[in-house]
Amino acid sequence: MKRILQAAMLVASVVVVAACSPTEYIISTTDGTMITTSGQPKLDEETGMYKYEDAEGRDATIRKEDVKQIMER
Repeated sequence: MKRILQAAMLVASVVVVAACSPTEYIISTTDGTMITTSGQPKLDEETGMYKYEDAEGRDATIRKEDVKQIMER
């Protein structure tokens, strides 16, 4: 019984972690580079730059003119 309860707790915690992870997006650039982001990139209208968090958790920006397409993964 104890083993079943432990297994159920493990499964429940994995589901919670997976549900809380941000959706990944792929930015396709005009030069053919593919950038994986954690969460949806946001366009700053004042600067003309997309702000995003890369797959390694670092904040980054890219010029709107350099973006060909943004796709949800």
